[in-house]
Amino acid sequence: MSIKNILLVEDNPDARELMKLAFEQAETPHNLIVVSDGIEALDYLLRQVDSASVNQSELSYLPALIILDLNLPKINGIEVLRRIRAHPQTKLLPVVIISSSNEPQDIIDSYINGCNSYIRKPLHFTQLQNFVKEISTYWLTVNQLPPVFGVLNE
Repeated sequence: MSIKNILLVEDNPDARELMKLAFEQAETPHNLIVVSDGIEALDYLLRQVDSASVNQSELSYLPALIILDLNLPKINGIEVLRRIRAHPQTKLLPVVIISSSNEPQDIIDSYINGCNSYIRKPLHFTQLQNFVKEISTYWLTVNQLPPVFGVLNE
């Protein structure tokens, strides 16, 4: 299995460290990219899109999954999600919202704007480990594009 990029967008240092630790203990190969606000997240994604277009390669530089906090400085998570969904090269990337908000409107807005899942914080570390395991099992292994098929006459 190839190493997948995961983009974590989280402004809380403690939450970032717990998430990093949970991913370090995961058995699925991954590369965790961590940014602390919405501007950094969008800048990172646009750099990856630009790299892919310059190299004439597929968008393998893009993350296989984005884990996005809602309450971010500079640009909130809903706006980041809107911009991800508005860009042709990022609109299909899976986005999991992790937020301390239990407000029904935040949950509704997240799904209306295209999140794939909404997880409520705070998570105990064992819950976080289970969350990472579920992510690793589904988003990084099951939910992937089919391989490129060779010539049919082989």
